[in-house]
Amino acid sequence: MKKIIFRKLLLDCFVFFLLALFGISTIIWVFQAVNFLDIMIEDGRNYNIYLSYTLLNFPKIIGRILPFALFFSFSYVFIKYETNNEFIIFWNHGINKLSVINFFFRFSILITCLQILLLSFIVPKSQEIARSLLRSSDVDYFEGLIKPKKFNDTIKDLTIFAEEKNSNDEFKNIYIKKKTSNEKFQITFAKKGIFELKGNNKILVLYEGQTLNNNKGQITNFNFSKSDFGLSNMDSHLVKHKKLQEQPTNILINCLRSTNAKEQLEILNCDPSNLRNVYKELFKRIIAPLYLPLLILISLILILPSKESAGYSKIKFSVYIIGFLMIILSESSLGYINNDIFRNFILLVLPLMLILFFYSFFVFKLKSNKY
Repeated sequence: MKKIIFRKLLLDCFVFFLLALFGISTIIWVFQAVNFLDIMIEDGRNYNIYLSYTLLNFPKIIGRILPFALFFSFSYVFIKYETNNEFIIFWNHGINKLSVINFFFRFSILITCLQILLLSFIVPKSQEIARSLLRSSDVDYFEGLIKPKKFNDTIKDLTIFAEEKNSNDEFKNIYIKKKTSNEKFQITFAKKGIFELKGNNKILVLYEGQTLNNNKGQITNFNFSKSDFGLSNMDSHLVKHKKLQEQPTNILINCLRSTNAKEQLEILNCDPSNLRNVYKELFKRIIAPLYLPLLILISLILILPSKESAGYSKIKFSVYIIGFLMIILSESSLGYINNDIFRNFILLVLPLMLILFFYSFFVFKLKSNKY
């Protein structure tokens, strides 16, 4: 009977947690996906790249929302159980409150392991795949690159301007500046331009124009009645190197274990001036999830008093305030990370100390028969 009761309570908490987690994450993902439209429109990427990139960012959103969803869901269900007098069933069947606390604390350890797995392996891998899609994709949505009366420099070393676009999708009075090196550039003027499909590629066909070539101060020019301007093999201003957030966790650990500058230089983004960011990234992946058991312990304070107790409303309010402060603490701790592991030690053990404190609080209160 006790197993059935525990299973029912855990199932209610877990289902509500999943609904809150994926519901909030989906809302944020939709808003973020709207912002990512710039990848397709401004940066000239196609729909497949856009969809893949946005979907691959979903695990990152889940990892950020999970602490809030966990605390909110469990505290809400505990309040609901107390309001509906369902906890009375527990106490009438001889279940003591410390056994409930121990049960959920063990469950929080499982959630913590899953969060570490998500942040340490799944999120970095999904971010790496997402960025690699952008790095390897071509800028092929060319029509979006030319906007009337607006200079566009999305493509690296290329600036495009058109005065207007008529109903036949023809651009009028086009200006194109293409930089080939620090001392060489090409400027093209054309009265008209239109995109045409040739083979599998779209080509900007220019009519009645002139091209000026500047080669170390020497200028040459030629006129043309028709000229094809291809945009293939051109890159946007996208960052090409891997970011720290995309690095595998074992690579970051190897960076910290490197004993000299030569070994560090062999690891991407690993150098003495960047060690603080490496510590911050590892803290976010491995240490920050340790606040999850703490959040569940804080929500379990709600099972101590009954709803008839004096000040029960104040206790609910205090629990939410403490929980949100712990979430803020877990996020703001990143700002205090530095490049010295010994100075970071207090931040590493802080969640463990807080867990010990709250668990000791439960043991003391329950053994003193105050609840």
